[in-house]
Amino acid sequence: MDEQAKYEKAKKRVEDIKGFYSHLLVYIFVNLFLILFNLIASSDHYWFWWPLLGWGVGVVAHGVSVFGIRGILGPEWEQRKIREILEKEDRKQEPPA
Repeated sequence: MDEQAKYEKAKKRVEDIKGFYSHLLVYIFVNLFLILFNLIASSDHYWFWWPLLGWGVGVVAHGVSVFGIRGILGPEWEQRKIREILEKEDRKQEPPA
């Protein structure tokens, strides 16, 4: 694979990740609005659960399509967390300068 193809693939990946996070933010803000609207307008009937759950399934599906099932807590994540924890432990053991 040449450098241009690698760049295009990486750029597409970044756009996919950015798209997911944009979707997640819109989901959060719109559903916060719907919850507040529901509580103010008709607090005797909680209908906000339906769009929250329905759209939530879509957000989860989008996340799986971008990160994959194993991408969220898969082997790469485990290795990253192990390195992070080891680095924190090393910093704790270093004498202050």
